[in-house]
Amino acid sequence: MNLREETVKRNVVYEGKILTLRCDDARLPDGKPCKREIVDHPGGAAVLCVKEGKVVLVRQFRYAYGEELWEIPAGKLERGEDPERAAARELKEETGLSAKKLEKLFTLYPTPGYTNEKIHIYEAVGASAGESSPDEGEFLSVSYVPVEEALAMVERGEIRDGKTVAALQSYALRRR
Repeated sequence: MNLREETVKRNVVYEGKILTLRCDDARLPDGKPCKREIVDHPGGAAVLCVKEGKVVLVRQFRYAYGEELWEIPAGKLERGEDPERAAARELKEETGLSAKKLEKLFTLYPTPGYTNEKIHIYEAVGASAGESSPDEGEFLSVSYVPVEEALAMVERGEIRDGKTVAALQSYALRRR
């Protein structure tokens, strides 16, 4: 069975600094026309860093949710940027840590119903401390949380960020 939908015309509704909003004309597999609202996003990179049994988490206010969230270090890709380079940059900017090596874990599709965003998730190997330098207007706090406590925070619903939940659960599964 063919499930593929065809783009007939891309219609840009809004183009911003971080994303573009489209309302495309499309065609369903049965040939019927439809509209598809898409948030076009350049993607992101995130880093799971575990040092001496503790995971590095940042806490920052997320305006869209109106609350502070626990997250692994992460950030937006610049258009065409290599995800591994972005992951290394974000780890350094947000936490001051530099990794000897970044190992790709997986690529997460956070909300496939309306965005093409992909988040490339890495694990830091051999991280060493240094000076952090958050982006202008970026305010966050860095914490080193025991892995078991971070997993308990997921279970209690205290860590709700999707990329962080997925990275922590992947880590736990790989350590079984």
